[in-house]
Amino acid sequence: MVTVLVNGACGRMGRAVLKAVQEAEDLQLVGAVDIAGGADCGELAGLPKSGVLVETDLQAALERIKPEVMIDFTRPDVVFNNVMTALKAKVSPVVGTTGLSDEQKAEIKKLAEENDTPAFIAPNFAIGAVLMMVMAKQAAKYMPDVEIIELHHDNKLDAPSGTAVQTAAMIAEVRAEHKQGHPDEKEKITGARGADYEGMHIHSVRLPGYVAHQEVIFGGLGQTLTIRHDSLNRESFMPGVVLAAQKVRSLKGLTVGLDKLLEF
Repeated sequence: MVTVLVNGACGRMGRAVLKAVQEAEDLQLVGAVDIAGGADCGELAGLPKSGVLVETDLQAALERIKPEVMIDFTRPDVVFNNVMTALKAKVSPVVGTTGLSDEQKAEIKKLAEENDTPAFIAPNFAIGAVLMMVMAKQAAKYMPDVEIIELHHDNKLDAPSGTAVQTAAMIAEVRAEHKQGHPDEKEKITGARGADYEGMHIHSVRLPGYVAHQEVIFGGLGQTLTIRHDSLNRESFMPGVVLAAQKVRSLKGLTVGLDKLLEF
């Protein structure tokens, strides 16, 4: 039984995580933290009362409860400090909040190794999204001209999404960097061609009605290939969250990406 504290418990993702943890046979919810404290975690998740109340001080909760794992779905501007606080308390963070820089990840890796406390970060916990990224990497070996379109709800704070950046990084492992499109093309409006990642273009859409969606479009001689994934609700992320919480304590240092926990 793995003991778990959920940080960001009162948000939409946090409530879904609370439900998933409480329903998982080998996870035990022992704590929860959010700036809006006081609620019972069972009621937040639409379940019977659990007796576990949401607290507001993460460091105090970690030091008193001493969970094995902290699952974090908070905000990009606070997630780094949350992770460092957990690692200092020798609690393994499982992070779904995106927006961490490479420099911050390097610091997390260093502290995880120094404290012998493994950490796990995933830009996307949906199994289908992981499969999309793996398939895109395979396709890029044969069709190296590619663009990424990611579509999310209009309350998402970072762009492009962590999933899009991770997808581009995985493709870059097998694709030589090169500029796509006409060498003399000009943007009539700045940003029309999207963000540039080693010659690949990433486009971000933010609209109400979306949850999390991405398509990777490959172009070749006389053909195109589109690999698309759609998360229709937040439940799509929960099997991956539970898997990471179950496995993180068996890892070493910092692990990035749910694909590291799956067999291909």
